[in-house]
Amino acid sequence: MKFLLVFDFDHTIVDENSDTWIVKCAPEKKLPNGLRNSYRPGHWTEYMGRVFVYLGDNGVKEDEMKRTMTTIPFTAGMVDLLGFIGENKELFDCIIASDSNTVFIDWILKAADFHKVFDEVFTNPAAFSSTGYLTVQNFHAHHCAKCPKNLCKRKVLKEFLDKQLERGVSYTQIVYIGDGGNDLCPVMFLKKDDIAMPRQGYTLEKKISQLAQDLSPVECSVLVWSSAVDIMSYLKLLIKK
Repeated sequence: MKFLLVFDFDHTIVDENSDTWIVKCAPEKKLPNGLRNSYRPGHWTEYMGRVFVYLGDNGVKEDEMKRTMTTIPFTAGMVDLLGFIGENKELFDCIIASDSNTVFIDWILKAADFHKVFDEVFTNPAAFSSTGYLTVQNFHAHHCAKCPKNLCKRKVLKEFLDKQLERGVSYTQIVYIGDGGNDLCPVMFLKKDDIAMPRQGYTLEKKISQLAQDLSPVECSVLVWSSAVDIMSYLKLLIKK
């Protein structure tokens, strides 16, 4: 039997937000106030579209963006964790559900040679236009009131599990590793044998504890991590069982 590992990307696999890291390419490494203040809650993808137009207008090319993105640091212990998962792929299926984009994630994983660790990456599709501008689109449409309009990670997870079942693959346990508010929706979908691993001190951990205080705790077990070494220790226990 296999385990399914579901990873968020920003502040989970990498220790920064990839979408704000790209601002290092902007003139003076910052965005004009008007652009910065144009973000509307739930509409991050459109906002990033405007950021990419600004970078393109200022002559920032693909190779410079790639060089910048591949300097983003991995979270403490993450390199060891991904190496460990890579060595035990017969036990673990591994996917990413992220509000970043395909171009950034692809660059970062390939530069560190981790792309083979992941079976699938579910994130906003991005590509360079014929004029050399990076463009990004919403991942999908959904009807979930809790999630940003471009991505509901619960829908991603449910559709992935359904597709796997059709192929005859079911999982002993799902381990969900994340940090953000948009990771709560998929965590609430997990069953009692599954485990949510929120990053210590981040929004997901706070939201899970708030639910417990409101006496409507999540159904799955919860194990907080601060370094990916904590996650690796847990996975080692899992495969010993």
